[in-house]
Amino acid sequence: MTVDDAPTIPATGRADAVHAWSLDRTLQHLPLLDLPEQLRLRGYRTVQLCHFHLPHRDAGYLGELRAALAAADVALDALLVDDGDLTHPDEGARHEAWISDWVRDAEVLGARRARVVAGKTRTDTAQRDSSRALGRIAARAGAVRVVTENWFDVTADAADVTAILEPLDDAVGLLVDLGNWTGPGKYAELAAVTRFAETCHAKAHWNGAAVDADDYRRSVSTVLEHGYTGPFCLVYDADDADEWAGLDVQRGIVRELLA
Repeated sequence: MTVDDAPTIPATGRADAVHAWSLDRTLQHLPLLDLPEQLRLRGYRTVQLCHFHLPHRDAGYLGELRAALAAADVALDALLVDDGDLTHPDEGARHEAWISDWVRDAEVLGARRARVVAGKTRTDTAQRDSSRALGRIAARAGAVRVVTENWFDVTADAADVTAILEPLDDAVGLLVDLGNWTGPGKYAELAAVTRFAETCHAKAHWNGAAVDADDYRRSVSTVLEHGYTGPFCLVYDADDADEWAGLDVQRGIVRELLA
């Protein structure tokens, strides 16, 4: 299956979600305030926004963006705080404060969740330190649900994710990324963390214009078979510049599995 083969399949809802990184090239020319309407026109009803896509953080702009999402009837599933190192041995506290500031912006935007990086520096106590920092951030998060992700070396496998989240007793959730782990053991790893997952980056791997449909189907099927019930926020990250067409290919596969 290629970008040129993008199918048209009736909506299922859970597949009508997009990670804004998928549209990074589009957003170099399209103002972020115009994105919600473009999503609506293409049948998408849920979005996750990257913190670095916001050109301004003042209350007026955040209010405009929230209004644009509401007008287009597009839900903000998560504000993705893509930086910060909670496990840095010297700067962790400063990074924690910076991340908490972004979580407050997520609340102003009306986001359901804020996704926070668990940490980037792997030390002997990284998972313990990450768990404690995430718990403090969640305690300050107001109405926003804090989640982390299987991303970077501190969450290199299911054991790491479990060590971070289990002590928090559901105070922090998981955004499971289907493409961040690779290799023959990835499906067992995904299965092991699905119990924590409440939202998802449905990332596919591409070889030029061809999607690795077998891996994508197996990854999506793995989390579905282990009880995942949340949205599949599509992540398109390939060479072809037609990001909307690439998203349509991935949405077709996810819809097929949800049908």
